[in-house]
Amino acid sequence: MTTPDHQPPAPDLPNPPEPQFKDRVYRSPSGIAGGVLLLAIAAWLGIDALVTGEGRTPWIALATLLVLGPLVAAFTLRPAVYANEQRLRIRNPFRVITLPWGTVEAFRSGYSNEVLDKSGTKYQLWSVPVSLRARNRAARKEARGDTTGARGRLGQTRQAPHPAPQATGPVRAPGDQIVDELRELLAAHGKDPQAKGDVSVRWAYEVMAPAAAGAVLLAILLSVA
Repeated sequence: MTTPDHQPPAPDLPNPPEPQFKDRVYRSPSGIAGGVLLLAIAAWLGIDALVTGEGRTPWIALATLLVLGPLVAAFTLRPAVYANEQRLRIRNPFRVITLPWGTVEAFRSGYSNEVLDKSGTKYQLWSVPVSLRARNRAARKEARGDTTGARGRLGQTRQAPHPAPQATGPVRAPGDQIVDELRELLAAHGKDPQAKGDVSVRWAYEVMAPAAAGAVLLAILLSVA
């Protein structure tokens, strides 16, 4: 009688390498400030209507808050771009797009900042708006020869182990500086083995669901005589 041979245990698969530095987070300070202001005004008016309104007014105010609140937050507070040495993650008003650097073809900056993947699909960077006024101001500084402080005044929270040294060079608008940094990350990590993968797109149902519910409620209230 023979005993069956025991198979050796399967080796543990290595976990994907952790990023060497935390995400760089790029957001729009002016968008955040405007969103907070709009939400404060909407809350003030809505709460006043809920407390002092009569008849259908409180219900209409509640439905309006359900519609406006998520939409204002989606277009002002929500947009952000997260980047590390493995991937680019774009949080737009209604979608979250994750692009490993190996899937990114190029960045394009015109009247809006966009990223193109290798299939030709483009995604807008909502949190990195293009400001023609800022570009004109940067051009005037460049013409005067003011090249100091070209970096470091960006609308982002940079979380890295060591702060980058202040660089000198052509004066750039804040949005263009951010796109330059993203291009540098793409050039540095676009061919890394750990930066491979598929593009992932997720819809922001946490934003769309309450806004849709508020719109339906508001439509019903306004249609009832």
